[in-house]
Amino acid sequence: MIVLGIESSCDETAAALVNDKKEILGEALLSQEEHKAFGGVVPEIAARSHLDHIDGILEQCFAKTGLTLKDIDAVAAASGPGLIGGVVVGVMTAKALSVALDKPFVAVNHLEGHALAARISNDVTFPYLLLLVSGGHCQILVVKDVGQYERLGTTIDDAVGEAFDKVAKMLGLGYPGGPAVEKLAATGDETRFTLPRPLIGTPDCNLSFSGLKTAVRKIVETYSPDGEIAHAYIPKQDIADICACFQYTATECLCRKLEKAVAYFKQKYPSGRNIVVSGGVASNTYLRAKLQKLADDNGLIFAAPPIRFCTDNGVMIAWAGLERFRKGFVSPLDFKPRPRWPLDADAPKAAGAGGVKA
Repeated sequence: MIVLGIESSCDETAAALVNDKKEILGEALLSQEEHKAFGGVVPEIAARSHLDHIDGILEQCFAKTGLTLKDIDAVAAASGPGLIGGVVVGVMTAKALSVALDKPFVAVNHLEGHALAARISNDVTFPYLLLLVSGGHCQILVVKDVGQYERLGTTIDDAVGEAFDKVAKMLGLGYPGGPAVEKLAATGDETRFTLPRPLIGTPDCNLSFSGLKTAVRKIVETYSPDGEIAHAYIPKQDIADICACFQYTATECLCRKLEKAVAYFKQKYPSGRNIVVSGGVASNTYLRAKLQKLADDNGLIFAAPPIRFCTDNGVMIAWAGLERFRKGFVSPLDFKPRPRWPLDADAPKAAGAGGVKA
């Protein structure tokens, strides 16, 4: 069984071919560079770039594989959540191929792509506890099976990846900011600044990063003669210290909430044996090390996708599409792309999150 997966939900245009032996037969990815000048992703520019490059990405994906479009069994596409203009490009491309080839179309929740990605390269069985951390999402879930999720916690404001990017922007480190913050944090003193840990004492598993981000902003403002971030001059070592303190505090918030989720998970799902992290922030090696220790301390096995499959990619969409297809989940051609698409549709709205499900 071979599935073609297409990803276009943010600023990566990607495609991949995956089979049911967990073999990656072909892949191609283009990371859009146009957004760096703006310090973040511009939706209209992203959509146009997807449209301009999707055909070439598909050609690259099949190049040197010895396969043709006729060899695939299904076409999968990230169909939400995401920037709707880009999502539409991927979905319409997949639907067109589905009709032309007379092959099934599988709509994949982008978050499910992340949620199942660790199963490609690890022996991860259901159920497992998942920390999904990216620029747009931050959730703690139990993955009970393909398409079956129980959300234990979510951010009530900013995603942790967004906080990394905003802190990087304050410090003049460019976009994307996560890798830059992690690199500088390695040379910084994580004890120098005391930062708040929002919601750390609440009994639930919800998270908050807005206050942490604001606290960093207030520190940066002290380096400006007029209190304006744009006029701040921060010595290089101080930047490293701020990065280290921010990374330490954000990681501490994630781990403390995950510890609460572990207690619930072990009691309700005694057969579960894995803690999995996925999403773009899962490429952070500092976070991975802390999660490895948390898993070890609780008698669980830590697993994560290879770092190159933590950020958005076609492989995770192809794999999620394959997992759904072999369970008989096929989507109609009138499926509508979704800007919002919660994994756990029955989860209550998080208090303080503005009535929007994460």
